[in-house]
Formats: sequence, structure tokens, C-alpha cells
Amino acid sequence: MLPADLAPVAAPALTPWGMYLAADVVVKAVMIALALASLATWTVLLAKGWELARQARQLRAARALLLQAPSLPGESADASVQQGTARTMLDAARTELRLSQDLDSRDGIKERIASRLDRIELETARVQRRGIGVLASIGAVAPFVGLFGTVWGIMNSFIGIAHSNTTSLAVVAPGIAEALLATALGLVAAIPAVLVYNHFSRVLAGLRGLLGDLSAAVQQLVSRDLDRAVPRAAAAPLRAVH
Repeated sequence: MLPADLAPVAAPALTPWGMYLAADVVVKAVMIALALASLATWTVLLAKGWELARQARQLRAARALLLQAPSLPGESADASVQQGTARTMLDAARTELRLSQDLDSRDGIKERIASRLDRIELETARVQRRGIGVLASIGAVAPFVGLFGTVWGIMNSFIGIAHSNTTSLAVVAPGIAEALLATALGLVAAIPAVLVYNHFSRVLAGLRGLLGDLSAAVQQLVSRDLDRAVPRAAAAPLRAVH
């Protein structure tokens, strides 16, 4: 048979979509998983980014108000301290003051309030970190998942070469390109995940500092109110004598 009589072999289109369609089912599954991981990264970036930015604004506004307040705000205080973590901390402080109003130990009251605020800080930090761990997992695992797809694809390419009894680049190149696409998708999923995770780590560190500032401001106001109550309590028996 003459070379001219040989029918040309149609090679798969060397575009990302064409390579995906021509890939083995295992490589396709790897590509789909990596695409979903990349989608999860961008979803967390948008959703968690908006949530943490909103909390940061609330905490800064509440901190600014509490640092200027002469005493612990009441139930009808400014709206900036009546929402989110600021309200939770103020409610905890007011509750402890109410439960301890028949006790004389100011230091004990301060310790119990500090304990309540510490628990609120820890719980708030846990909630803020929710959903961030998936980014670390994607950043660590995605390159290896992509590498697995590449190894599997290259194995299939070698099997195809053996069956076709040819080493023509036109036969070998499409299979290898499909395999390498899996590695590329693994990097596309992993690199943004690592960058976003590092960004959120810095943001969460800043929020933890704001929580500490807010807790300190509440404790200062409680201490100030307790110190104001001492002269009044001492003056009451004197007025009774006169």
C-alpha cells in the first residue's frame, strides 16, 4: 500500500475543550474535580471576603464608640454597638453585673466578665475561620491530583503508542497534551487557593486584634463603672447617720 493510499488520522483538537473531550474518563474526572476546587476557591474568596469586611467595619465602629464612652452603654445605645460581636460582649458584661450586684468583690466581678469575654473572643474567632480550611486543603492537594491525572494520561498515551505501532508525534502529542492539561488545572486551582488563604490569614489576624481591643474597652468601662459605684456605696451609710 502506498503512503498516498493511507487515510489521514484525525488528531484531536489541541484546545483545552478539545483535549478534555478526548481525554480518558479518569483524566476527565480529575479535570472536573480540579475545576470544582477552583470554583470553591473563588466562592470562598467572594463570600468570606464580604463577611469579614463587614465584621471589620462593625468592630472598628464599635471600638471607636466604646473608647469614647464614659460608662458601659445601655440597651438603647448607638446602633454600632448593638450588633454583632459588640452587642454579644456588652450583653455578657451587663448580665454578669446584674448577677453579681449583691456581691462585694469587684475583682471577682472583673474576672468573671473577663472570662465571659474571652470565651466570646474564641467563639467568634472560630466562626470567622469557618470555611478557610478548605483553601489550605485545595492548595496542598490540587497539584498532586493534577499530577495523578498527568501520570494516568501519559500511561494511556504509551499504551496507545504500543497499540498503534508508531512513534509519530501526531499520535503521541495529543495524549501527552491532555495529560499535561491536568497538571495545569491543578496549578490553576492550587495557586489562587494558597494566595487567598494567606490573605485571609492576615485579615483574621487583624480581626483578632480588633476583638481584643473591643474586649479591653468593655472591661475598662466595667472597671470605671465599678469604681464610680464605690463612693456612692460608701456615702450611703453616712447619709443614713446624718
